[in-house]
Amino acid sequence: MIIKKFLLVICGLLCSQLLLAQAFGGGADDNQISFGFSFQYLMQDYKIIKKQDWQTPRPDAENGQPLTTPLTSISSKSMPGFTVGFITRYRLAENLEVRTTPALVFADRELSYTFRNTAENTQRLVQSTMVDVPLLLKLRSDRIGNFRAYLLAGAKYDYSLSRGQKDDNDAPLVRKVKNARGFASYEAGFGIDIYFEYFKLSPEIKVGNSFGNILVAENHPFSDPISKLFLHSIMFSLHFE
Repeated sequence: MIIKKFLLVICGLLCSQLLLAQAFGGGADDNQISFGFSFQYLMQDYKIIKKQDWQTPRPDAENGQPLTTPLTSISSKSMPGFTVGFITRYRLAENLEVRTTPALVFADRELSYTFRNTAENTQRLVQSTMVDVPLLLKLRSDRIGNFRAYLLAGAKYDYSLSRGQKDDNDAPLVRKVKNARGFASYEAGFGIDIYFEYFKLSPEIKVGNSFGNILVAENHPFSDPISKLFLHSIMFSLHFE
């Protein structure tokens, strides 16, 4: 549904520009360096690598008795979030530029556990507010009227501003799953530069994946069955310059 709405917005913008006979100036593209701002909607989920004995119930440290029944599944569903950020771009050549869009990211992630003989799933929500600092290369096509298509790729570093509450002394069944406070990811995507009279608008779609494991390993029934977690993101952006 979100993808359809995003594509409808892009189609509306394209149609509005096709109805305009006037070709607008380059604006930000005429400068070696320029600035702007962006809004981004994202969907995130985890790629889960389980341990070989992930289904085995974890024992209570005090009496050795199983804390749960055996696991039958661990999954992650896509959760929405959004970012607000700024753009700094530097033109390297006529059709090549480097760009960074530091932003605040407000997003939650969720893990779902199903145990044998249990009717309902158990969820563990990972809440985070992060600073996102990407560095991307943007390869643009030649301009046709008020449009340019482009590809972009690069890497970014995410750092969590949420310290989170320590729960080491909590009962194992109420403990949370924790992620690394900082981690790197790669990104790739495509978009369209649309030129208006006083600004340039760039609808964009990107995908991103963390380079390595972001799980903080802990000894409780919701963290211990997992060997590694990788974060997968799909991002829909509107950039204004």
